[in-house]
Amino acid sequence: MANTYTQMIVQLVFAVQGRQNLIKSNNRDELEKYICGVINNQNCKPLTLYCNPDHVHILIGLHPAKAVSDLVREIKTASTNFINTKNWIHNKFNWQLGFGAFTYSKKDIDHVVKYILNQAEHHRKRTFEEEYISLLKDFEIEYNSLYLFDWIDLSDLYE
Repeated sequence: MANTYTQMIVQLVFAVQGRQNLIKSNNRDELEKYICGVINNQNCKPLTLYCNPDHVHILIGLHPAKAVSDLVREIKTASTNFINTKNWIHNKFNWQLGFGAFTYSKKDIDHVVKYILNQAEHHRKRTFEEEYISLLKDFEIEYNSLYLFDWIDLSDLYE
């Protein structure tokens, strides 16, 4: 794409189906590396990501020819197949429907990277529900609470 110049930084957030704690700490690194490969294969740039037991935060540089929804579908489909092939859980793994996508400027990258990499500490003080609703409000995104993720309390998980 000659003469096309973009700087599209997007944070993606999505959850495990049923908000179950299915991403175990001993599998986290391998899953994160796999997801980075999927993002690279979609001509996007993974800037950072963190797989919590029940949800994922990913910061990417989005390629101008890639729709966010297509990228999320590719990440979810490929990582679901990867997890199921690895037999990390007894039942079939799936991600919940939907996702959050939040855009940032280049000057915000360091702050967002630190926020994403500090998820374990962050969730000792705040639930995923509180975090996600705060993102929606901070970005002034109208939402219907009926269509948000299924919520469970994970505060004891990080203790």
